[in-house]
Amino acid sequence: MAPSQKLEVIVASDKPTIVTRRTVDAPRALVFDAWTKPEYIKRWLGPRNMEMVVCDVDLRVGGGYRFVHRTPDGQEFGFHGTYREISRPDRMVSTYVFEMFPDAEAVETLVLEERDGRTTVITTTVHKSIQNRDAHLANGAMEAGMNEGYARLDELLPDIRRAA
Repeated sequence: MAPSQKLEVIVASDKPTIVTRRTVDAPRALVFDAWTKPEYIKRWLGPRNMEMVVCDVDLRVGGGYRFVHRTPDGQEFGFHGTYREISRPDRMVSTYVFEMFPDAEAVETLVLEERDGRTTVITTTVHKSIQNRDAHLANGAMEAGMNEGYARLDELLPDIRRAA
């Protein structure tokens, strides 16, 4: 893996934010499609050992999404949110709720920056408190899941490119 393809996680001690940055080998329009089309989301979002059993996307301002992953032992983890801003192919803002903690809604901004046919994906998640941010980061599951998801995205992008 090239150094630019390493997931970078930035957490300021005094702010309730998590910033992630990762570069992928595809133009941003394709990355935007991977992020927003259910037929692609199901194939890359989340860890390999979980099946995405719900993938609902209503891609419009005021619309929403809901994803549910199921573990091999049947445990389910759901996430949902509402789209606040959509600027294809470079920016999207939505709420983010991990359904195990429904009162810990965050706001997530996705920015896609293309350079020489490669796209840097930057997410900024703003929580209501540092305590909520720290719960999001607890036990390293977020970072591990994102690393695995990005690896799956790297594998999927050639298929999206062929379909485009």
